[in-house]
Amino acid sequence: MKRGNVRWLMVGLVLAIAAVAYLDRSNISIAASFIKHDLALTDVQLGVVFSAFVLGYALTQPLAGRFADRYGAYRVIALGILWWSVLTAITAAIPATFSGAFMTLLAARFMLGVGESVIFPASNRLVANWVPSHERGLANGLVFAGVGIGAGVAPPLITTVMLEHGWRWAFFATAGIGVAALIVWLLAARDSPARHFMVKPAELDYILAGGTTQATTSEAARPDTVAPWRSIICNRQVILLTLSYFCFGYVAYIFFSWFFVYLSTVRGLDLKSSGVYGMLPFIAMAVASPVGGWISDRLTVRFGRRIGRCSVAGIGMAAAALFVAGATQVADVRLASLVLAAGSGSLYLAQSAFWTLSADLGKSSAGSLAGVMNTGGQLGGAVVASLTPILAQQIGWSGSFVFTAAVALLGAIAWLFIDPNAELEIAAQPVRQAATQVS
Repeated sequence: MKRGNVRWLMVGLVLAIAAVAYLDRSNISIAASFIKHDLALTDVQLGVVFSAFVLGYALTQPLAGRFADRYGAYRVIALGILWWSVLTAITAAIPATFSGAFMTLLAARFMLGVGESVIFPASNRLVANWVPSHERGLANGLVFAGVGIGAGVAPPLITTVMLEHGWRWAFFATAGIGVAALIVWLLAARDSPARHFMVKPAELDYILAGGTTQATTSEAARPDTVAPWRSIICNRQVILLTLSYFCFGYVAYIFFSWFFVYLSTVRGLDLKSSGVYGMLPFIAMAVASPVGGWISDRLTVRFGRRIGRCSVAGIGMAAAALFVAGATQVADVRLASLVLAAGSGSLYLAQSAFWTLSADLGKSSAGSLAGVMNTGGQLGGAVVASLTPILAQQIGWSGSFVFTAAVALLGAIAWLFIDPNAELEIAAQPVRQAATQVS
């Protein structure tokens, strides 16, 4: 009997949802100059708006992960898609003549961040349920390829619609894509392989034998299998992962927030050319993420997690630092775009290792742990969104990118101290409770 590959269908669905999520979050940076003019915003106000999304996204990460652990990733992701699609449409509906346009935009972006916060902690919960441990590097790499695909499709799509119909219709279009994605998700996805109508017994046995979590055969984890917050937040490995992911988020979000503005405003590319060259870092992300995951899986099987997870992530982030710093020395804007794309690709070679280790470490608390880690990444994004224009005023745009390279190097160094074989204590507290009840 053929084993089947429904688990990869699930990974593909999450990839598509991630692409839609990043399409909806990237649209504002591409339409920034139009929104700035239409709503009479300054660069600093625009930076605060960028940060508002990331702040809302970051603050709700742990809660989103815990919801996914308790109630199932299927429901949580469906709610998230609906939420962020509605908020994207609301953003487009803000009147240009409204005196409170800035505050309304700020609130809308913050709430959009809250809605989108569920996608990756919940997807980590889903991967932990569906994918054997030795395949999780590739699985997570494919999920995060959706980041590059969504952010890469955004520049040509948004610029095309904007030039023809204005920035508001570009936002309405991305909201409509979100609704379509929600319908597909509701029809095709399920929380666990045991509950999916397409999964054959051979594939279910293969998944169960591959070291998946206790929640694999249930709709959601039982409360007594989810680690308490203290054991997650105070865990040394979680702290190191979160620190490194803060650095990762800082570097990644300079591409999501200011890269398009940098090309068009600072480097002087016209809108159409910016739309083309603005795709390059995100194409690199889409390619490098699964490649990094595949390499990580192969090296882990052969040499262990220290080489397969930590080395790949550390080298990727160190290479990103070199490329981002080197791009500041390149005079030609098109060549600089290529060098920066190499930097974003190198960075995303590390992406899978973060999420794979968080799933292996967290087990049935994978969503909660990933939420804590991703809070660090998104806080890094919030900092870079607001800090970059301030640094640009003080030390120039080149200086702000060199500072970003230094942050990437710090994130690479953190991987030297991460123990990839550590496990989170989950069952100790519930066992004590059970013993008390029996006595």
